[in-house]
Amino acid sequence: MSDCQSLGDCADSRIERLYEYLDGALSHEDLIEITEHLEDCPECAKEHNLECLIRSVVKRSCTEAAPATLKASILERISQLKTTEH
Repeated sequence: MSDCQSLGDCADSRIERLYEYLDGALSHEDLIEITEHLEDCPECAKEHNLECLIRSVVKRSCTEAAPATLKASILERISQLKTTEH
């Protein structure tokens, strides 16, 4: 069984520390501590892998361009709303 006290109480602080870890917002010492913890704690390693997957999907989604027809439709609707307001 792993010693989950190295990250504090895993159940309570795991996600916050994991976000800081993935965002690069930790000191070098904390980075080493959490890296070692992830190697010893399957539960935290699972959360880490899930968060990496989520971030990858979100990043990929943010780079995809909306179809031109969607843009045209939105602009047309905005134009219609402006016309009805005046």
